[in-house]
Amino acid sequence: MSTLEIKDLHVSVEDKEILKGIDLVVQSGEVHAIMGPNGSGKSTLSLAIMGHPRYRVTNGTVLLDGADLLAIPVDARARKGLFLAFQYPSAIPGVSVANFLRTAINARRSTPGVEKKNDMPIPQFRKLLAEKMKQLEVPDDFLKRAVNDGFSGGEKKRLETLQMHMFQPTFAILDETDSGLDIDALRTIATGIESLRGPDIGILLITHYERILRYVQPDFVHVLVDGRIVRTGGRELAAELESKGYDFVREELYKEPSAAGAKP
Repeated sequence: MSTLEIKDLHVSVEDKEILKGIDLVVQSGEVHAIMGPNGSGKSTLSLAIMGHPRYRVTNGTVLLDGADLLAIPVDARARKGLFLAFQYPSAIPGVSVANFLRTAINARRSTPGVEKKNDMPIPQFRKLLAEKMKQLEVPDDFLKRAVNDGFSGGEKKRLETLQMHMFQPTFAILDETDSGLDIDALRTIATGIESLRGPDIGILLITHYERILRYVQPDFVHVLVDGRIVRTGGRELAAELESKGYDFVREELYKEPSAAGAKP
């Protein structure tokens, strides 16, 4: 079993503090959903874990099986088994999906400073790719298209899901994978996420809405408000947020101490 542990994480962007002390433990085999309003710090959390240079960690640690992720570069974090599905995946004109996937897989299998290659054999790559494309209902013409170039929102998210299945990470961080999807695309992407879950992978699913959690069943739901996790519960917490919105969480967070808790 692997463990991703976040301790007292503080993150600033352009000297503005966004995350104000995040504590979270995700173990392989678990699905954790992070929900919260715009500006609460959800995407900041995902990008800080992966090492985006714009997001400066001012305090705290991020550990993968006890190893300090913050001390190593982005590519090393990926080699250790981290995967990030972006909210807005970038286009890479001129690079086919097939070449991108094979190059990325081989890069993750390589060891920096070691000349000996550990590339996945081409027959093995082709077999794995064919299996995953069939499982995720990805059309064959995807392979010849340039990565995300001219893709619809749903196609971009489907490619992100295919990457996740091909790379077989230890921990997958999904940053608003449901953003901009219609109901059919949402169901397809959610099915792809559900089919990946298992004892060897932990998933951190970041979302605004409860709707994707109707298809991807989380073990834990965390509410992020103003840079802090303020509530944790099960699937029922997501349903409560859907019916009441985030205002009730803010009201509970900032309300005055009750008379029962006040000193005489």
